[in-house]
Amino acid sequence: MAFSKLKVLIRKAAARTYQELWKAVGHVCDLFTDEECYNFFKAAGYKTD
Repeated sequence: MAFSKLKVLIRKAAARTYQELWKAVGHVCDLFTDEECYNFFKAAGYKTD
């Protein structure tokens, strides 16, 4: 689920160079909330504390 969202957001950034891609990835990762990340791990079956 997280990778699906990540791919959509990176495609929207339309990065065309390696530098632009990594800049977009850094920005996109900030769009995931802590709660959302927690839920991704929980849904994948990982033990959460």
